[in-house]
Formats: sequence, structure tokens, C-alpha cells
Amino acid sequence: MEKTLAIIKPDAVGANHTGKIIDRYLQAGFRILGMKMVRLTAETAGAFYEVHKERPFYGELVEFMSSDRCVVLALGKENAVADYRTLIGATNPAEAAEGTIRKDFATSIGNNAVHGSDSVENGEIEVAFFFSRSELVQTA
Repeated sequence: MEKTLAIIKPDAVGANHTGKIIDRYLQAGFRILGMKMVRLTAETAGAFYEVHKERPFYGELVEFMSSDRCVVLALGKENAVADYRTLIGATNPAEAAEGTIRKDFATSIGNNAVHGSDSVENGEIEVAFFFSRSELVQTA
């Protein structure tokens, strides 16, 4: 089973969309392997988004992600990364397809409701960033 990391970002948590978004994951056939609510520090958010450090939006992203609570989930299913990327839609909600999570819950490119791993390799790395092996429930 392939894994992907999902983060319900501070904007969506603050707008009380957490349950609705998790329901979309379940309806799309994802299994929740791990889930927790966290409040990222600037240091933790900076380490997680290190790959974007040289980009102009890095500082704003770190500030946003450490501004309030997030819900992080390890999701599993066959073809998890590609299916999750399709489910959440384009980063810019104005360009996201109808019925995607970002089209329905995001308000801007910066406040885009959710994060998702962009490759199978990064899915494994990102899940391990937030979850120890003992925190993940292995399902059949």
C-alpha cells in the first residue's frame, strides 16, 4: 500500500472544515494510518518545507503553517499519491477542478486548505517526518 502525507492547514482547521475534508479522504477510499492535531513551531514548519527555502514564498509559508493548529494524516491506498493529488486539486483554488478539496475549501494560493505529498518517495519521507512507525496503524 502506498502512503501519502495529508495536512489540513490552519485556514481549513480554523474554518471548521476538518471533518468535511477527512470525510472526502474516506469517501475516496483512503485508509487513515495515522492522524494527529499539531501546532507547528516556526522551526518545525521551516524544516518540513526546507525544499522551498530559496523560494520567495518560503517565509510566508512557514509563518502561515505555524500560525495555528494543523491536522496531519498518513493516508494509504494503492496509487495514493496520484489519487490524493487529483482529489485535492490545483494549488491555486481558482484553477482547481470542480469538486476538489481546494476548489471547495481553499480561499487563495497561500490559504489552500491542504498539503499533499508530490511523489511516492516524498510521501514516505513526509509521513516519517510526522509519525514514528509505532504511531502508524498497519491495515490489511
